[in-house]
Amino acid sequence: MGEKRRRKKPVAPMITQNILKEIADALRAKDEVRLSTLRMLSSALNYEKIAKQKELSQEEELAVVRKEAKKRTEAIEIYEKHKNSKTERLKNREAQELAVLKEYLPKEMEDVELEVLVKKAIEELGVKEVSKMGQVIGRVMKEVGARASGERVSVMVKEKLSG
Repeated sequence: MGEKRRRKKPVAPMITQNILKEIADALRAKDEVRLSTLRMLSSALNYEKIAKQKELSQEEELAVVRKEAKKRTEAIEIYEKHKNSKTERLKNREAQELAVLKEYLPKEMEDVELEVLVKKAIEELGVKEVSKMGQVIGRVMKEVGARASGERVSVMVKEKLSG
């Protein structure tokens, strides 16, 4: 009788749920790069859903987006090494695709904030050798989630343990 109804927390919209609307918007806007990037992302999400044989959680969707963004970043680095007019066009296309993908990723954690978490994890775990940096990385990744890449955390942990 005197019970209060609990309101459900608003859930951030899932990428898969929004992507079809975004594709339609890109089609209407005749934005070729955005359209092809969103179609590629939709396809990657569907492949992952089929592979896991279940609906993807928001974290699993973000993992797919991160993986696709990482591919674009690596391609840009390769094109940087082999500069010519053709690779410059390809690099620009990859950069445009990366910009679209980044819209679906949470804002990256600032270096200062990440450094505080790394130092805290090192102190709490009592790790002093680089050989045990995996423990620190694991602890930090649990806290940062999707706000920092594993590579970024790894570099910072190694830096703190080495010097």
